[in-house]
Amino acid sequence: MTPHPKGTRARVLLSSVFGPYAQDDGFGSRAINPMELYHNQVTRVQGEFSLRMFHRSWGIQMIQENISAPCTVLDFPTRQRFADELRRHRYDVVGISAIVANVGKVEEMCRMARALAPQATLVVGGHVSAIPGLEARLDADHLVRGDGIAWMRAFLGEPVDAPIRHPPIVSAFGVRALGLRTLQRRGETAATIITSVGCPMGCNFCATSAFFGGRGRLTHFLKDADEIFAVMGDAERRLGVHSFFMMDENFLLFRPRALRLLELMERHGKGWSLYVFSSAHALAKYSTDELVRLGISWVWIGVESPRASYAKLKGADTQALVARLRDNGIRVLASSIIGLEHHTLDNIDEDIAHAVGHAADFHQFMLYTPVPGTPLHHEMAEAGRLLPVDLADIHGQFRLSFRHPAITPEQSEALLTRAFVRDFEQNGPSLFRICETSYRGWLRHRNHADGRVRARMARERRGLGAHAVLLRAMERRLNGHGATADVTRRIARLRADIERTMGVGTRLTARLAGPLLAWTSAREARRLAAGVTYEPRTFVE
Repeated sequence: MTPHPKGTRARVLLSSVFGPYAQDDGFGSRAINPMELYHNQVTRVQGEFSLRMFHRSWGIQMIQENISAPCTVLDFPTRQRFADELRRHRYDVVGISAIVANVGKVEEMCRMARALAPQATLVVGGHVSAIPGLEARLDADHLVRGDGIAWMRAFLGEPVDAPIRHPPIVSAFGVRALGLRTLQRRGETAATIITSVGCPMGCNFCATSAFFGGRGRLTHFLKDADEIFAVMGDAERRLGVHSFFMMDENFLLFRPRALRLLELMERHGKGWSLYVFSSAHALAKYSTDELVRLGISWVWIGVESPRASYAKLKGADTQALVARLRDNGIRVLASSIIGLEHHTLDNIDEDIAHAVGHAADFHQFMLYTPVPGTPLHHEMAEAGRLLPVDLADIHGQFRLSFRHPAITPEQSEALLTRAFVRDFEQNGPSLFRICETSYRGWLRHRNHADGRVRARMARERRGLGAHAVLLRAMERRLNGHGATADVTRRIARLRADIERTMGVGTRLTARLAGPLLAWTSAREARRLAAGVTYEPRTFVE
């Protein structure tokens, strides 16, 4: 790769793909694949109870912060806004970041950039670059596979191994629930801290692990707990936050690092909340008290299948683990796979029942998907088992994209929906479950010996009044909408417990505001039935 002749004087535009996203169109958008993590993959059948939010394109934000060349980030543009940006400003480098499913949009954006900015060098990065033969499909000068910061620094003639500067990143925006857009006051939304990319566990289906080097390899942006603590402290000062989403595929895997971070938090009196990804194997290394003192408040665990042989699940009783975490106020997002090699129409319901039996706060169900670049994709390609599927449908939420020995693509679509529906019917809305977990944690740890934990529980307590309102609304809506009687009773019981604990003020507020929120929920249900979708707003930085 020859560095750009202008070096750090080159004007750079970094863009995500254009919207809209939650609709079927000729550029590869899919209504079933909106630009929303939760509503896309986790709470997709929960209707008006679904948790709705968007997340920024953190990769291009990180690159912008770590190059000295003048750089503009254009996040979630419309097609017209992308064109306008190219017309208004003369860019020397145009970078486009995307996932595999959005390759059609990348193709169109390259075509537009060639026409509107013929002087610019076109760079395409992100998971889309793992598609075999992409060079022949795109009119781009460079495809970047792996660490985009290092690549862009090298291209602009900057020191590749310079320390990483971490920008202040608010983890989510546009949050909606029960038909209302929530007010996001300063400090109420977690900051994102990207400590590393890649995953050493190297599951065969994992696009992230494969993209950043495969099994046993990862790139550390923040090399140790001291650097992580410093970045968290900076985000606390600049954003006013007390909670952090640690973007690391297996944050708790490195126990010495986690315990050093706990030591620093204790020394400086930080009662922070941490939201992490972790394998069951890594969680088993910690006592419950260590997790609570470290501030672990939310954890994403891959449970996959009780018959799965992945190393991250070795010897783990994931159902007991999830129950222990929730009893201590740690919200859990569990993830299971539909369409593994051992699945048949005769045994799939057993695996779905096992997944639903975790009673996690959230449950993601994904199809076993050979994403380009992964070991699974190579294996399926060599065996001649890949189906001729549009790349826009390679996202794990539609149909199997390979020849399964026992399940057809059409059957897999029905099975995936069945899993989501059973989880919702048996365990209720995820909003109810997180209210339940928060209340359990507060009851158990409100008088904890560690003052930092007590401070964190005091913040949890301030949210219990709002939870009572949410529960009133859910109880009212679910009574007439096919939910099981058991779920409705559990919601009513939790709501009564919270109102009794919090006192007459909370009870009166819930009685007054609950029916109003039930009304907004009913209105939202009608809007969704009519085909209303939500899109992220455009950011220009």
